[in-house]
Amino acid sequence: MFVLYNQTEQRVPIKVWLPGRDLLEEECLRQALNLSNLPFAFKHIALMPDTHAGFGMPIGGVLATEDVIIPNAVGVDIGCGMVFAHTNVPARLLREVSTPGGTLAHYLVGQIMREVPQGFDHHKVPQKSQWLDDYPVEKLYRYGAEKLPKKAEAYVQLGTLGGGNHFIELQEDEEGLLGLMVHTGSRNFGYKVANYFNQLAKQLNKRMGSQVPSHFDLAYLPIDSQEGKGYIGWMTFALEFARQNRQRIMQRVQGIVADGLRRYAGVQDVRFLNEVNAHHNYAALETHFGRRVWVHRKGAISAKAGEPGIIPGAMGSYSFIVEGLGNPESFHSASHGAGRVMGRKEAVRQFSVEEVLADFARKDMVLGKRRRGDTAEEYYKAYKNIEDVMKDQRDLVKPILKLRTVAVVKG
Repeated sequence: MFVLYNQTEQRVPIKVWLPGRDLLEEECLRQALNLSNLPFAFKHIALMPDTHAGFGMPIGGVLATEDVIIPNAVGVDIGCGMVFAHTNVPARLLREVSTPGGTLAHYLVGQIMREVPQGFDHHKVPQKSQWLDDYPVEKLYRYGAEKLPKKAEAYVQLGTLGGGNHFIELQEDEEGLLGLMVHTGSRNFGYKVANYFNQLAKQLNKRMGSQVPSHFDLAYLPIDSQEGKGYIGWMTFALEFARQNRQRIMQRVQGIVADGLRRYAGVQDVRFLNEVNAHHNYAALETHFGRRVWVHRKGAISAKAGEPGIIPGAMGSYSFIVEGLGNPESFHSASHGAGRVMGRKEAVRQFSVEEVLADFARKDMVLGKRRRGDTAEEYYKAYKNIEDVMKDQRDLVKPILKLRTVAVVKG
């Protein structure tokens, strides 16, 4: 970790979990400097080892604020995160067992793609959810309600996988056991909430004569304002929706895996163990350095002492289940993944579909994806080396499990 602090250019320091400044891209640095000059930024800015430029705030960034909350410091996919479940089943069965549709891995990927809508697809009929039935949406902030998502939208989006870097993976740990991992968030529901309140913040800041330059793209909402309370209410709803969404997908995948193992491998006792479900795009009121502050984690996980977490690698790489070390300098945070080193368009230019698929074949991995043209967008070579990222945050988390991809479904 190193510190950037020029008192003539910054209000607060920037702490970066990388070996040196040369590894910090210029646009990411510019955005971090903007954060460091916010009048309400608390103590310092923390950049995780997977950090790279985002919109307004770097991905892999952690910002603590006093008395305000910033929609763009949470991001458009409110509550995006991971859920993981370990099993008692040898992962080799997915490669060794044959089914009418190929290996068991091929069969499971096919079933998942049929039963879990991906990308822009939603369920054709509303899903049953007691949680949604009971949620008091009518009590949330209603001004401009026509631009906010309707509760009915949540019923058809619950249990659906996002596009881009979202995935469902079947994985193998170093002991040879199977693990299941899902990466998705609040879908179009959270996207609408984020955009609505970001625009509202821009309008409010203009009326207030905000000292934060508009080109920072960091419009804020005072916590004690009607709008600030409104965002917190809708964000909380979107966060729980994202958690429920992941849980619904995980339950569906567990059922598919258990059924496939019974049907084709004769495994009757399939157990799902040590489940972890956590966000990496959110804001939370926490105590740090003796003060109650709003900690914005945009592409970062909470890593309190002893807290379980998930740090995925890129498609075809390794992922880690970790335990937090509670480092106060990172506001008890850690990276949320490997972090991009090139944009999606650049990845498609550099790596062909054939190259990615040939690499998967060499590694005996199965890919399930409806649109093949953008396959290279999430290729592991478009990301930082996850091993380097883990090395750079040895003071933030302790690895518990290391998992490699056996099969992956991409949105």
